[in-house]
Amino acid sequence: MDIKSIIMSKNGLAVLTLAKEFLNYEIGSRIPTISQFCEQLDFSRGTIQNSIKLFVDNHVIQLDAKGHMGTYLISKDIPLLLKFANIDTIVGTMPLPYSKKYEGLASGLVLALENKYDILTSMAYMRGAKSRMSMLMTNRYDFAIVSMHAALEYQKKYNNVDIVINFGLNTYLSEHVIIFHNKAQKTIQNHMKIGVDFDSIDHRLLTEKVCHNKQVEFVPMEYSRILTSVMNGSIDAAVWNLDEISDKGIQVPYVAMEQEDAIYSQAVLVVSRNRPEIASLLKEIVDVDTVLNIQKLVLDGKIAPSY
Repeated sequence: MDIKSIIMSKNGLAVLTLAKEFLNYEIGSRIPTISQFCEQLDFSRGTIQNSIKLFVDNHVIQLDAKGHMGTYLISKDIPLLLKFANIDTIVGTMPLPYSKKYEGLASGLVLALENKYDILTSMAYMRGAKSRMSMLMTNRYDFAIVSMHAALEYQKKYNNVDIVINFGLNTYLSEHVIIFHNKAQKTIQNHMKIGVDFDSIDHRLLTEKVCHNKQVEFVPMEYSRILTSVMNGSIDAAVWNLDEISDKGIQVPYVAMEQEDAIYSQAVLVVSRNRPEIASLLKEIVDVDTVLNIQKLVLDGKIAPSY
């Protein structure tokens, strides 16, 4: 059976689309009727029937028709479905691993993404949840790692991403603090210059929150430039990730933020809502405990990060 030739044939798009659909269905679940498939996928009745017959005849799926009770999925060959769906690589994106927590998360993800289906996986590292989400929605990447807060904010605005995996509290970062150039300062004051990375959903909103009702000047800059800019006095203050200060023993004055929401600390894996087959696949192959165990080993210094 030449799967590539089948995909390139007249009915190839229907075969590919149906393969993605069957990747989403659980064993024992009732599948749509032919009419429902036609309506949902916009293919002719004959095309749908022929595509399903192809799968059944080649043992890609096994179905059990129960008359008026419907048709049920009895088994599926996931490696074959992946080939028919033309899924042979998965590429994700996450923050630049500048803290041990990010290094541990990246190391855990790389290990967890190793799979029995021979799908090649890789990670790309990019600053700013806004940029990562943008790349996700243009299908440059199959999934993105962001904070739960960033994911929820993006859902409010666009409603086109799904949170597939939540890795839990303190997996994205420990907490944010406010760093100051002048060690005598303990709060944001009027007329201060405040650094902000507008590509970071979390950083922008947290900065706006701590500067509420203050007359300050927001200075746009990349997140990686903020610490240096505070220390050399180019800006007066900024919100910063405490993990990087702790990891590197950086001597910079800071104060804790008041009542920071826990969702800023949670790492989540998000997928485009238009690609449920990728969500189903990642749910199956990414073991959360593996990711968290590797992250902890990196944080404890028991293994070197590998990503």
